[in-house]
Amino acid sequence: MKIVIYNMLGQKVKTLVNKHQEAGYYEVNWNSTNDRGTPVGSGIYFYVVRAGKQHAVKKMALVK
Repeated sequence: MKIVIYNMLGQKVKTLVNKHQEAGYYEVNWNSTNDRGTPVGSGIYFYVVRAGKQHAVKKMALVK
């Protein structure tokens, strides 16, 4: 499974998960930092979830 967050410009902000996961339900929290640990600003972000041959793109709003 891989979960990556992108900003409105399509730039990668953070990789949250990048490992094999067995089937099941999981919860992942984002501490609103980028891959370098720097806090990001409020705004609209997209996250991409990839699992095997399937993927989904969703939108979220970060409000600080």
